[in-house]
Parts: sequence; structure tokens; C-alpha cells
Amino acid sequence: MVKSGKLRSGSGAKLKRWKKGHSSDSNPQTSRFRQAAKSRFFSRPSAKSDLTVDALKLHNELQAGPLEVGAGARKDAQMEEEPDERLSERTSGTFLSGLSDCSNLTFRKVQRFWESNSAAHKEICAVLAAVTEVIRSQGGKETETEYFAALMTTLEVVESEESQAAVAYLLNLVMKRVPAPVLQSKFSDTTKAFMDVMSKQASSDTSSALRWILSCLATLLRKQDVSVWSYPSTLQAYHGLLSFTVHSKPKVRKAAQQGVCSILRGSSFLFAEDAPSHHPAAVTTAKFCVKEIEQAGGSKEDTTTLHVLCLLKELMATFPLGAVKSCCETLLRVMTLSHVMVTASAMQAFHRLFSGKPSASSLSAELNAQIITALYDYLPSENDLQPLLAWLTVMEEAHVHLASLQSSLSLGHLPRLFSAAMSCLLSPHTQVVAAATNTLKSLLTECVAPHMEDIGPITATASAGNPSYVCKMFRIVEEGLSYRFHASWPFVLQILGCFYRVAGKRAHPIMTKSLQSLSDLRSTPQFPFRGELDLAVGGAVESMGPEVVLAAVPLNITGLNDDLEFPRSWLVPVIRDHVKNTCLGFFASYFLPLATTLKQRAEELEQEGKKLEAKVYQTLQIQIWTMLPGFCTGPVDLIASFKGVARTLGTAINERPDLRLTVCQALRTLINKSCSTAEERAELGRFSKNFLPILFNVYSQQPAEGESGTYRMAVLDTIKVYLTVTDLQLICTFLQKAFDRLTSTESVEFTRLAVMDLVVAMAPFVDESTMAKTFELIRPYLEAKEPGMQKKAYRALEEMCGAETDECKSFVLSNLETLKVVLLDTLKNASSPAKRPRLKCLIHIVKRLNEEHKGFITALLPEVIICTKEVSVGARKNAYSLLVEIGSAFVRFCGNKKDAMEEYLALVYAGLTGSVTMITCTVLALTRLVFEYKDSIEVSSMEQLLHNICLLLSSRTREVVKAALGFIKVILFIMDPKALGSHVTVMMEGIGNIKDDVRRHFRTKLKNVFTKFIRKFGFELVKSMLPAEHHKVLTNIRKAEARNKRRKQATDQQEDLESEEEAPKAKSESIEDILAESDSDLSEDEGKPRNGPKKLGKRKGKAWLKEGAGDDPLNFLDPKVSQRVLATNPALKKTTKVEHGFKVTSDGRLIIREDDEEDAKGKDREEMDDILEEAGVKTKKSQKRKFQDDNFDDDMDVEPQLKYKAGGSGIHRPLGQRQDVGADYKSKKGKGDVKKKGKLDPYAYIPLKKDQLNRRKRAKLHGQFKGMVRGAQKGAQSGKKMQKKKRKA
Repeated sequence: MVKSGKLRSGSGAKLKRWKKGHSSDSNPQTSRFRQAAKSRFFSRPSAKSDLTVDALKLHNELQAGPLEVGAGARKDAQMEEEPDERLSERTSGTFLSGLSDCSNLTFRKVQRFWESNSAAHKEICAVLAAVTEVIRSQGGKETETEYFAALMTTLEVVESEESQAAVAYLLNLVMKRVPAPVLQSKFSDTTKAFMDVMSKQASSDTSSALRWILSCLATLLRKQDVSVWSYPSTLQAYHGLLSFTVHSKPKVRKAAQQGVCSILRGSSFLFAEDAPSHHPAAVTTAKFCVKEIEQAGGSKEDTTTLHVLCLLKELMATFPLGAVKSCCETLLRVMTLSHVMVTASAMQAFHRLFSGKPSASSLSAELNAQIITALYDYLPSENDLQPLLAWLTVMEEAHVHLASLQSSLSLGHLPRLFSAAMSCLLSPHTQVVAAATNTLKSLLTECVAPHMEDIGPITATASAGNPSYVCKMFRIVEEGLSYRFHASWPFVLQILGCFYRVAGKRAHPIMTKSLQSLSDLRSTPQFPFRGELDLAVGGAVESMGPEVVLAAVPLNITGLNDDLEFPRSWLVPVIRDHVKNTCLGFFASYFLPLATTLKQRAEELEQEGKKLEAKVYQTLQIQIWTMLPGFCTGPVDLIASFKGVARTLGTAINERPDLRLTVCQALRTLINKSCSTAEERAELGRFSKNFLPILFNVYSQQPAEGESGTYRMAVLDTIKVYLTVTDLQLICTFLQKAFDRLTSTESVEFTRLAVMDLVVAMAPFVDESTMAKTFELIRPYLEAKEPGMQKKAYRALEEMCGAETDECKSFVLSNLETLKVVLLDTLKNASSPAKRPRLKCLIHIVKRLNEEHKGFITALLPEVIICTKEVSVGARKNAYSLLVEIGSAFVRFCGNKKDAMEEYLALVYAGLTGSVTMITCTVLALTRLVFEYKDSIEVSSMEQLLHNICLLLSSRTREVVKAALGFIKVILFIMDPKALGSHVTVMMEGIGNIKDDVRRHFRTKLKNVFTKFIRKFGFELVKSMLPAEHHKVLTNIRKAEARNKRRKQATDQQEDLESEEEAPKAKSESIEDILAESDSDLSEDEGKPRNGPKKLGKRKGKAWLKEGAGDDPLNFLDPKVSQRVLATNPALKKTTKVEHGFKVTSDGRLIIREDDEEDAKGKDREEMDDILEEAGVKTKKSQKRKFQDDNFDDDMDVEPQLKYKAGGSGIHRPLGQRQDVGADYKSKKGKGDVKKKGKLDPYAYIPLKKDQLNRRKRAKLHGQFKGMVRGAQKGAQSGKKMQKKKRKA
């Protein structure tokens, strides 16, 4: 016999247990019975069921509970509760049925958190039931006011502490919803009752009633009017509440502190129109806090001080100015105790005060400045990590708030903080250095940058006022370039770069020396921080402009007797990457002559045969030209300077092929990003008569043999952009000249195609009459036999029809009939390349059609359907878009979506009676329409369509079957399984009727469809509906699905095991996190196993004294002695090695593998892409491209793959890669090895090692050999069995 409640030995492994963290999962992994039920869902029951209507009624009556909530109460509940917390009528009755049938939803919390084994909860339910019974016996409506009155009466009557706690808990719930006038009228009686209970419970061991009474008293005081606070009784009650904020019991203390905070910050009169600036009780609260701290201060019992500091942290921002001042003085006094926890709590209070952005009535600028000055006396040592981080954070918030109150006062205090923060850069802790850097950058951007315009120019001679403060700050930061800061130079360079960006425009006279220092550092051999230095100088270029930077740090490149090392050439790419909003005239006056000189010097050296030097100069002058787009980004002197460079730019486009891309980019940048005013656009447009002919000629000239023509697309883009600022009449003139050249007999084919591109570019920018003339001129080309010309003619028509200008819209409307006739007449002659722009034209035209033109759409439909099988991807995409647009047009005509779809689909159905190609295209079109308008198609129409498509599956033509299978895949995706269930038989019959050769051809696609069917309807149902020849595939699918499921489960289990390991500590962000971190884990007995968690009392006051350097004694009278008190043990060093859990390559890159979740998402994404491709929403990739994309990121953790593979001897031998021994013998299908012809047998050879001679390790080696032999014997036996089976067969 097996004892009850225990399991047989060995049965534990068979049981399935919850994984860690998954005990509340709603969907179990095993769903055997669900799958069985799903497979039988669509089959009729074989026997008569016992389920009847009467049985269902009886079941419902048995399940119904006694609690019924009225409609009004339900409405209130829905208004009060969150959506996920609402209780249904039946659910709410199942918790406390028989204990309490209270219908007031205020007490839903009692029901929701019911614990049957809790005596306190039972007492609460008993009290609630009794009070409810009393209210009902007196004919009450169970309102909140009635419950409040009944519970107050009960509170005065009950004697036991348990009952008092229950009544107090219910009162706490109901008082929050009692109307304020009721609480105001009953204030004195209610207060007296609460105070009596508080006095009795104050010295009691149990605190359950006390915490709820305190909460009730806070709610009562919060609802009172401002006039009540002038009565002594009110203040007496408040002081009673206040006295419990330092109670020894945490729950009582927390309830009191929360109550005081809610009163001072959330009283109802504080939100009225004539609200006072501060609560009347704020001053008395501040006095209480100060008194408590002073009484406890200096003693070893610091818990009271900590409790009051926690309260002050929340309340200081609500105090008036005088109270805030006295509290801050007290905080500063208590920080002199050098108690680590007290100091940390005080810093938290200061941080909350400043970050709360209190008004000047609570924290004036003068008081803010005084606190800042005082906090310098509490600057921690640079070796004390956490306190120093907290101090920096508090000081940053203090200065930012001071800047919002009074900017000049803030600037006056900043130099001292800059000096302190810069000294932090000498700290050995990287965290301190990074925090100091971020503090300085924040101060520059938030305190200095907003006021730089008001400060005015800053010079080195400034002796007073705001300019002198900025000058002092920069001198302090500039000091960071000295050698003693060399370990922190990358951080210093960040600060310098930020300073340049913020103040460089106004303060560049004082910054030139630092730029020269940076230049000297940059020229130092092997300088390790060149990237950071370049960014810093780039900040100077952005704000000061290149002219000022080059005046401080000359380029030293003249083109004559230059040092060929060009030590300052690094400035060229820095200026190129950062120059903007500067003077374009400086480029014309300085860089253009320099580039010309360098070009001439390069030509001279080329003639002298010095090709290397010539190449250097040539490269340098091209780099100088690459600055031009930056100078063209928002130039401040565009109108004055553009005329000086326009001629040079035109010459460069015409004569310098190597500069065309750069100059074209500069022109596009000028027009797109720099023409903010009409005057600037007019200035650029004035030169269009010069630039456009040059651009036209460059584009229409055929590149010389061997010359790349890549610049032509950039030139064409520049033409299109320049046309936006060109005068209309000038464009019309250019267009007429283009047509003259187009019709010229001298023009070759390349020229005519290029000119047609120019016509396409100019067509949408002309007026309506010219547009109509253009249409007539390109009309013959719509039927041209040359595909290229025909395509470009359609492109011109597309631009005219699709542009959003008023001229284009009026052109389409006025020439609509002509366009319809032309597009229908040219249908027969439209070439395949022209289909994409032709369909795009039709899309633009169909958008503007009304019901009168329905015949035109009907005539178009066959062409659109046929184009779904076009070779061009763009044509297919446009065909599908046009089908959808026609559907929208039908909806526009009919008004009703369902009627419109009926009419539209009836027209499309006609294609199913055509040729094989027409049938295929029609099925593709129907697939897209069903996907797009699935909600607008009638059920009967969908059923009829599905039946017709299933009939097509029996076709002998592969293309038809392929399209029909795609339709079924889309149907499986968009239709509801229940609606689809009635059509499973039809679809299965259709798939079963597929011809054998077609079935073999589409076996992969069929397998995909079968997988979807099995997932939706179950294996058994699908198998029963398909012929026997498909069963093998179905079994294979089931095995593959089961295998994938097992793999996923194994992976999940592995992840669960890994998740049980200790997670790394998250980085501290808030001030509380910074101060909460301690160094307890770096205790002196580090490395020893800890038997249990450390008690807080043993370490909360732990601190260290830092001795003097060398024989220097510690001077306790030193004013900076507080910096010698450390919260961190100075004798211990922190390890800087970070364990991130990732493998690292030889060059330091992390190897991060994608987890299974991402793989699953990838599979879902692939499946969705497959559906979208079948529906014509996405274009299908070619197999080659798909293969490349799929394998693009597989080997990111190794070196980039090259086409060349090492192999052989000598220089071709493979280096640094050990081949996997035996990899050639691995089986591709299963486990184990295979024999190969002409190669040795795949035996496992054991390498000889020196360790094998060791007698102690011999036993281990013997075990390895035994296991190897046993495995070989086992494999041989299984092989023999397989041989016997084959022979018998």
C-alpha cells in the first residue's frame, strides 16, 4: 500500500512540474485534450447527447450566487475601478457568500483580497455584515454616509482591539468616498472619537487599529475647509497625527507620514481658485521636524533623525520660505555629525527640494545660493565614491534651479562648482570622473547656454559681471589640458567641446589659446584621443565658424614649399563634418583660391614626374572642395556671397568631372535647407538661366568611353531641385528648346533619351497651357516602337497627372476625356517597360473619376488584371495598387462598401472564364482584393469565391494551381476559424484533386498549407479529409512540429536554470539609488563565504577616517576635516572588470547570439511576409537575394567573409583556423559518422598525452576507454539488427 499524500519512489521524474516563475501561466504547454476536442469540433456527434436546455437552466441556477448588484451601483463601480479590476455580478458573489452580502462597491477590496484563514479578515467580514444588517433593518440605502455613521457608532461601542481594528479598516475605506460636507459637519465629534482611540492604542503592543485610525484622521483633516485650521482643536488633532511620524513601529509611522504628506500637499482647499500659497499647518510641521532633530541630534540613537529626514524629504517643498530656511539650517547642522546614513538622507532631502522646482515663495534665489555655499563645507573626499556622486547630483540640481530663479546669481556661483568638479576628474574612480563630466556638461547646457545672448561679447579683459564668470569657468576647464589631468583627457575634451558649442559664438576671444593647445596635442605622436579631440574642435567650428578657428590654428597649407606631411591637414575633415550656419564668402575668399593653387601645384608636379607629390596635392584640393556642402548649409550671407561663387561653381560642373557630385550636392543643399526667405529663393533663381543650361548639357552629353556615368543621376536630381526656384516662363522656354532638340534629326538615341528625361523633370513645373501643349507633343511617343522613349513619355504623363500643384490638377480635369481616349487607344502598343509608369498614370486618373466614368474603369480592368503577372516588379506593384484604387472608386460611387464590392467582384469574376494566363491573373487579383476588403465582402460571396477557387486546384496548369494555393493561404490567414470550419471539406477536396505532377512540383508550398491547416483544425481532422498519398507528408509535419516543440521546451528549461543565477546589479539612476548603494560587499573578509545576510544595524553607521599623507597627523581642527570621514573603506580597491556574460572575439567585439524569442519573432515575421507576398502587398524577393539576406548576419562574430578561401601550401595556406577533425565524416541526415569512398574509416583516434603515464589519472582514462568501447559495441549491435531487418525484407 502506498500512503495517502505521498508518491511512489521514482514517480517524481514522470510528473510535470511548474517551471520557476511560470506557476501562474494560463496556457499550459501540453494541450492533448484541447487538440483532440479541436479535431472533433467540426464533426457531428455520433450518439445522442444528454445536454438539454433544461439541464443548462439548472446549471445556471446552481452557479448563480446570492449577491446581485444594481445597475446604478455597477455604473459607479465601473467609474471607480480600473478595467482589469472590475468584478462581474456572479464573480463578486462567490467570495464572501454567506458571510456578508454588502452591495456597496466601496468595500470591494474586502472581497477581492479575501483570506479564509485570517482571523483579522473574518472579523472585518463579521463587522461589515453586522453593520449592513443594521442599515437594512432601518430601511437604509447602504450609502457611504450611512456606513460612515454606523461604523463611527460601532467604533465608540466595541471594546476588543480586534474589533476596533476591523471597524477602523472599514472606516478607512469608506471615508475616502464620504461627501466632504458630511465630514466637515461631523468634524469635532469624529476627531474626538479618533483621538480617544489613538490615546488608548498609543502604548498598546498591537498597532493594527492605530494605523487605520491615523489614516482616517488624515482623510478627515484633508477634507476640512481652510477656516477650520485656525481653531486650536484642529491643530491639536493634527499634532496628534504628527507625533506618530516618529513612532517606533514602521506601519504606524508610515501611515502617519503618508497622512501628513496628503494633508500638506493634497488638502481640498489647496486646489481652489483662491488657494493659499502654503498650508496653514506647514509652519508648525516644520517646527516639529526641527525640534525632533535637535532633540535626537548628536546622540547615538539616530533612528528618530532618519525618520524625520524621510518626512522632510517629502514636505520641504511645501513649506514657506522661513520654514524652509530653518529646516535647511537644521539639515546642515545634522550633517556635521558625519554619520553616513544621516548625511545621505539629508542629501536626499536637498535633492528632492531642488528637483521639485519650488516657487520663489518657498525657495528664494538668495536662500538657494546660501545653501549652495554651505554645501561646499560637506564636499566628500574624491575617493569616497557614492557620497561624491550624490553631492555632484545635488549641486547640479541646485544650480539649475538657481538659474531658473536668477541667472546672474547662478553664473556667479558656477566657477566654484566648476573648480570642484574639475578636481573630481583626478579621482581614481571612473564613475566619479564620468559623473563630474556629465554635471559640467549639464550646467553648461542648462545654466549658461540659455543666457549667452544676453551676456554679450566676452573678452579676456572682462573683470566683473557675467562675462568674467564665463571667462573664469573656461579658464578652469582649460586647466584640464595640463598633464596632471592626462588620465581624464577624453572627458576634458568632451567638456571643452560642449563649452565651445555653448559659448563659442560670444566667447571665442578667450578660447583661441585652448585651440592652439589642442592643435599641439593633436600633432603629438601616438596621441590616443584623436577622435575626442576632433569632436571638440568640431564644436568650435560649429559655433565660432571656420574663419575664427583657422585664425587661431592656421592650416599651414599654401601650395608653395609645404611640408609634405601637412601636420594640420586633419583640420580639413573636421571642418567638412562640422561647418554650418557660417559665411559662404569665407569659402570663396580663402578656400577657393587655395584649392586653385593646389590644383596648379599638382599639375606642375605631374609634369615634373613627381607623381606621388602630385597625388597628395590633388587629394588635398578635392578634400577642400568637399567642405562646400557644409558652407552651403544655412549660410548667413547667402544673398551677398552667392553671386561671388556662382561662376566658379558653374565652371566646376562643366569642366571638372571629379567635382560634379560635390558641387551638385552643395546646390541641392542651398535650395533645400538654406532658402528660408523669398529673397534668398529669388537670388538663387536669378542664376537658374546660367546653371540649368550647364546642367542640361552635362546630363545630355554621353560619357566618354571608359568614363563612369554615375554623376548623371546627381545632375538630374540637381535639375529637379533647381527647377523649384526657377521662373515659370524660363522653364517654358527651356521645355520648348528641349522639344526642338528632341525632334531634331541630328540627335542620336542617347541624346533623345536624355532630353526626354529633362522633359519629365520640367513637365510638372509649367503652366496649364504649356502642359497641354507638352501632352500633345509627347502623345506620338506613347505609341513609339522604341521601349525607352515610350517609357519616358509615360513618365512625363505620370508627372503631369500626379503632381500636387494646382496647374496639374486643373490639367487632368480639363483634359480628362482626352486622357481616357489616349490611354485606351495606346493599350495595344504599350511595351512591357512602359507598364509601370502607365499604371501609375491610371492610378492618378482613377483617383479623380466620378460615377460617370464607370465604363472607362470597366474597360481598364482586363489590362490591370493581366499586369499582375508582369515581369517588372514595379509594374506588378502598381497593378495591385490600381486594383485597390478601383475598389475605392467603386465605394465612392456606391456609398455602401458591401454593394460596391459585389459589383466590383462581379466584373473581376469574368476573368475566370478566359485563357489560362487570364485565369491565373484573375486569381491573383482576387487574392489581393479579398485581403484588402475582407471586412466588406458578403459571406455568401466569399463562400462562392472560395468554392470556385477550389475547383481550379484540379487544373493541369501549374500557374493556376500556384495562384489558387496562394489564395487559400491568404484565406487561412484572414478568415475566422469558426467561419472557415464549414469550408474545410471543400478546400481539402480541392487540394486532394491536385494532379500528381503538379503536387510533386508544389510539395513545399503544399506542406506549408498543410501545416497551417493542422494548426487550425488538428491533425486527425486534416488526415481524415485527405487522400492516402498525402498522409506521409502529414505525418512528417506532425513529427517536425513535435520536434520543434521539444526543442523549445528544452531551451526554456535551460533558460530557467540560467535565470536562477544571480542577476547583475542594475546601474543606479536616481539620487535614492546612488545613496542607497553601499560597499558592504567589499567588506574586509571578502572572499569568505557569507552564512547569512548582514544586519542593517551593524553596518548602517559604519565609516572610516582617512589618515594624513606620510607622517602627517590628522588635524581635527581643519575646516575640511569632514572630507576625511569616508563611507567607503579606503584600503580596498574595486575591481574594474565587468562580467557581462558574453563571449569576446580576439579584437574585443562582443558575440551576442539571438535568443529563441527573436527566432520565433523572425519566424512569425517570415510567415507574415509570405502572406503579404501572396496577397501582392509586398514584392517577392528572388531566391538569390533572399539567400543573401538570410545569411547576412549569421557570421558577425567572426572575421568578414571574403570570396577567396585559403587552401593549399605556401602563401595560400590557411592561417589561424584549425579544421574540425572528422568534420568530413559527419552525416548530414542523422547522428554519427559515415564511410566515404577513397577515404579512411572514421575511427576515433586517442591522442597520446604525457598525463596518461600518471598512475593517479589512469583510472579516469580507463573509464573513458570503457565508455568508448561500450558505445562502439552498442552501435555495432544496432547495425547488425538493421542488417537482419533488411535481409528479411
